[in-house]
Amino acid sequence: MLVARSPRQTNGFRRTMINDQRKYSNSCKRLKQDYLMHYVLRGPENSVYHGGIYHGKLRFPAEFPFKPPSIYMMTPSGRFETNQRLCLSFSDFHPDSWNPTWSLSTILAGLLSFMLEEDVAVGSIQTTEHERKTLAKKSLQFNLKNPLFQELFPEISDEIKAELEQIKSNDAIRLQNNLKSIKNRLGGIQTKGSKYDRYRPILISCIYHLFAIVISKIDLNNVV
Repeated sequence: MLVARSPRQTNGFRRTMINDQRKYSNSCKRLKQDYLMHYVLRGPENSVYHGGIYHGKLRFPAEFPFKPPSIYMMTPSGRFETNQRLCLSFSDFHPDSWNPTWSLSTILAGLLSFMLEEDVAVGSIQTTEHERKTLAKKSLQFNLKNPLFQELFPEISDEIKAELEQIKSNDAIRLQNNLKSIKNRLGGIQTKGSKYDRYRPILISCIYHLFAIVISKIDLNNVV
């Protein structure tokens, strides 16, 4: 049975969310619906999620803070299923273990802590470290493809765009340096008088075009 919230309860909920949102103004946004909030978690250093940016949402019940929210993560992480309710001790799967004094910061800290562990629960998945590191890199581009993410988190979106541009630039420079190194090595080979000497320019041209194709792929994908 749904229980209507009194004006006092509604105002209390809003005050709690507004105060918490101020602490995380750059990573939490409340939509027009009073009971839905979007969040962003950053992968901690020295973890397989380092460099990753993870977007999710919290759906609060009308009885909050006396009942826990449902928790979702939309960005693929290799740890959680996307757009599925997560079974955590502080989520709506376990109302009996919920503490009404827990705040938004408590929820997000608990979610990040569980993410770093390997406990199995509804909504969690098991993948390799390599897969999680790969998804952490891909999370930047994934989030940018979501119009809602860009609308809710414009500052983080700009940060991601700048980081992707830097990655693309660094990769292009590295490929160009590799090309120069190969050309220098080929130029140093003593082939004077060899019947294969006339093929050397063709070989250099082929290598150059190969690297040009790789660079163009980076430009199209905007990911590592």
